[in-house]
Amino acid sequence: MSDLVASKLDHENHLLLDQPLLRLPIELLRKNFRSAHFEVEKDGTYVKNTLRETATGCVNGGGRGGQQAPQQADVLRSLDAMIARARGVKRKLATFAEEEARLQQQEQARVAHLAELYSVHGVDDVAYDAWSRIRLDRLLVDYLLRRGYNESARALAVAKKIVPLVDLDTFEQMSRIRKSILNRSVTEALAWCTAGDTKKELRKMDSKLEFMLRFQQYIELVRDQRTNSLDILAYARKFLLPYKDTYKDEFNKACGMIAIRPPFGFAHDIPAYSELYSPARWVMLAELFTSTHNALLSLPSVPLLHIALSSGLSALKTPACHSSHPASAAGPPSHSTSLSLAASVCPICSTELNELARNVPYAFHSKSHVEPDLLLLPNGRAYGKARLEEYARKAGLLDGRVKDLRTGEVYSMEGLKKVYIT
Repeated sequence: MSDLVASKLDHENHLLLDQPLLRLPIELLRKNFRSAHFEVEKDGTYVKNTLRETATGCVNGGGRGGQQAPQQADVLRSLDAMIARARGVKRKLATFAEEEARLQQQEQARVAHLAELYSVHGVDDVAYDAWSRIRLDRLLVDYLLRRGYNESARALAVAKKIVPLVDLDTFEQMSRIRKSILNRSVTEALAWCTAGDTKKELRKMDSKLEFMLRFQQYIELVRDQRTNSLDILAYARKFLLPYKDTYKDEFNKACGMIAIRPPFGFAHDIPAYSELYSPARWVMLAELFTSTHNALLSLPSVPLLHIALSSGLSALKTPACHSSHPASAAGPPSHSTSLSLAASVCPICSTELNELARNVPYAFHSKSHVEPDLLLLPNGRAYGKARLEEYARKAGLLDGRVKDLRTGEVYSMEGLKKVYIT
């Protein structure tokens, strides 16, 4: 009976790691719908306004002699423009419809994949091994995509026939934009920020990504001696001035940069300005784009493989781990060293998993750090009853009175509440 209980599968907890698997297609469907709605509203407004102007012109010019022929030509041109605009909307909506159908098929495949787990009742079932192997392949593809190994990730997904279960297009786009930023170009990133409904979503998130990209573009204009100062001022008025109250420090630095342009100025001698010209800013922008992209699409900030490994590593970690294993002082280990480590030490202390396991919690705590008989004071602080009574006795307080150990506030025992930890 105990073996049966131990092998029973907890489906709900088992699928906690797979929430992004279903969430991302839904987020992309919402984004696709908003983009389609934006196009319909934009072109629909144009058609309505043109139609209204055409009708008004017909009414005003219908009674004037000698103007009928030119008026008909204008009406025909307006109608042709409206028809062309409507056909353009139709083509755009067809593209959005194809994307929606693709995302729906992807979501159906993922739901079917997760539903297979509910037909498995225990971890010792053969079907569970097959399902776990598919999930491991998914986690490996996710890890490769996040590390920028797009070709390897796609090859693995195709070989394992799990293309609908992984987000190749999304991460490939993110990787392409990230590489362009690291190559010192913000053009693709700015196009992503302003495409469709993304700009509104970034504003709702209070994201500073677009401003930082514009600011970096301004820095490059100032750095380039061929750029005219009037062009720099025009760029600052158009793209930086609207943010003068939101990002005061950056805006003030932008104003000062044009007065001390390199190489004739002394910007590199001032720490506040020398940092702006540092190549490290491009790495910062790439990381900012990655975090913003993941937050916008509700993606976890770390690879899912790390999350899965961390839970297993936490179950194995003890206080003895990381005590004597050298982190990286001797450099990368040789092949023979790796084999000896794999055979003689625990996974936590191994070279491959040591860094990842360093920040996970211990599996077992032999000593509790919570005081017994906790009492909650009216100010929200909690202390053990014995410590409060001892402190009150040392402070010479009357019976039934206690004193906060940090703030010194005195309270009656009747106003304290007992704390229960479950």
